Amino acid sequence: MSVDAVPVIEVPDIDMDLDACKDGGVDISLGAPKGALLAGVDEVGRGPLAGDVVACAVILDPDKPLAGLTDSKRLSEKRREHMADSIRRRALCYNLGRASVEEIDAINILQATMLAMVRAVDGLAIQPEYVLVDGNRLPDWQRPSRAVVKGDSRVPAISAASIVAKVTRDGEMRALDGIFPGYDFAGNKGYGTRRHLEALARLGPCDAHRRSFRPVIEAIRAKIR
Repeated sequence: MSVDAVPVIEVPDIDMDLDACKDGGVDISLGAPKGALLAGVDEVGRGPLAGDVVACAVILDPDKPLAGLTDSKRLSEKRREHMADSIRRRALCYNLGRASVEEIDAINILQATMLAMVRAVDGLAIQPEYVLVDGNRLPDWQRPSRAVVKGDSRVPAISAASIVAKVTRDGEMRALDGIFPGYDFAGNKGYGTRRHLEALARLGPCDAHRRSFRPVIEAIRAKIR
């Protein structure tokens, strides 16, 4: 399959004024004017051996603040699902973007992650005036934007994006567990746990596995021998 790679820009960490991020506001030092329509972007699924990488872009409604926004990994599964439902209902808009297993194998996981982020922002019903992305890399897009290291615990809109992305992908991995039993996708979400690696060695890879990832390559080679 032919997939165009997305150029990547790597940027240094930035020191954010956290108070300026309340209700989606951004300090002028980040390059975003006060009151700019801000989208937060995050992804989930770079590290797993199976499943798509999923990104989410969220524009929060300053008139409907959401309490408890933080990095999705700090929340229990029940709390994440509750927060994701609130975000979907109360945000100005949100959109999910993804790159498939086939695209990951074709262009590598970093490029696929950037592609998923581009798709997430491009698909927003309301286009943002400024974008903040979790991490230290940006897609090479023509958008006013900034990467924020640990942004999923520092910027409310990025926190919201991380929560919706994780709840979405976790649900997809539970569904894949029913389609490809034996790998414990519902439990490990595609990550290389001992039980997953043992199943991979015993069963070989399924269609949901990323064949460009080393443990999967090794499992394929072992089956050929």
